[in-house]
Amino acid sequence: MSILSRLLPERFIKKVQKNSFFSENVYTDIENFNIFTNINPLGDSYLLNAWVNIAVNILIRNLARADFTIKKGGNDVVTGPLFDLFRRPNPFLSRFDLWKETAAWWHLEGEAFWWFGPDYSGGLPTEIYLLNPRKIRHEGNIIGDFNDTIKHNRRRWFYYTGIEVIPIFHDEIVHFREWNPWNQVRGVNPLVSLALELEQDYFANKANSQLLKNNAVPQGILKTEQTLRPEEADQLERRWENKYGAVKTGRKIAVLGKGTSFEALSFTPEVVKLFELKRWNLYTILAKYGIPPRVANISDKSAFLSGKDTAEQHSAFWQYTLIPILRHFEQILESQFFMKFGLKESGVFDLRDIPELQDSEDSQSKRDIAEINAGLKTINDVLKERGKEIKPWGDKWYCPKNLVAVTGEGQ
Repeated sequence: MSILSRLLPERFIKKVQKNSFFSENVYTDIENFNIFTNINPLGDSYLLNAWVNIAVNILIRNLARADFTIKKGGNDVVTGPLFDLFRRPNPFLSRFDLWKETAAWWHLEGEAFWWFGPDYSGGLPTEIYLLNPRKIRHEGNIIGDFNDTIKHNRRRWFYYTGIEVIPIFHDEIVHFREWNPWNQVRGVNPLVSLALELEQDYFANKANSQLLKNNAVPQGILKTEQTLRPEEADQLERRWENKYGAVKTGRKIAVLGKGTSFEALSFTPEVVKLFELKRWNLYTILAKYGIPPRVANISDKSAFLSGKDTAEQHSAFWQYTLIPILRHFEQILESQFFMKFGLKESGVFDLRDIPELQDSEDSQSKRDIAEINAGLKTINDVLKERGKEIKPWGDKWYCPKNLVAVTGEGQ
């Protein structure tokens, strides 16, 4: 244990050690989920649930495709310490991994932490590190009530490494967090409302696996018209298991004597319900993460999807899921990084090279041109809507040459 750890209050160290692998960002009752089961469906969902794993990877792969750029006065910044910081956050992390890992924690824990590193002493940071939210605690409470203006004490965060507890000041981090109705300091796990579904899916998987492991042949009943003594029944059972049971990897033809027959058992309605339950949980997880089925390579056999339908789902995935997340990240950085350090620059995600958005952008451009030609918009109106720098001459309307004014006299 380091000197820093020894200086911390003993009661705090015990609390951190006791809860080191559980995050404060989940409603308290969910952390005590062992009332129902001995697994933690939220903390282990990325490991235990295939579709949570698939959904999160779809999200973070696509979010990392949007290139984060530094802007100043509407122009790209391509040199300087700020550009270098986001191009190479630290010696072990690429700029794409920075956003990929930030998005991963966001979708698993509802929050992510950027730390400016052990050598940070103030001013513009030169490094950015991702911290595991599950190992972070904070000291400092919210004061005030709902009738007063809520104020925050100056907080310190503590990171538990498993060996020591490292204190981190509030101005050394950028905290990405989703709104949490139970804790105004921490984010909230996005899967908190799916705890029971995740538990059901886990046990449904175990039940299905058990069905497959039972035997190399379907489960069934050996029936005979003969009266069998107990020792004969045991002998018949042993012979059947030895020849056709689970220890045999291949199927064989059964030859039964003395009028004995084999009657295979079909799946019970309860077993069939497991498959329907898993299907429901699959769509619930995808809906929670805002992923259309075709984006996850899932097709419903009862509905035919054309190439246009698939393209529309991929475009909708960006329009209604990814872009809002990216805009949220931009606003968090604006308030906790660029404004905090008094920078004139800002950070935006460049979406111009995303193929799924090209059709919608082309359509929007055609509408803008038509409205400009009709006099409904000026060029500066369009530039403002797109968040770009206006032109000195852009407030004037230039009508097409072939337009002739109608005065109503002799025309």
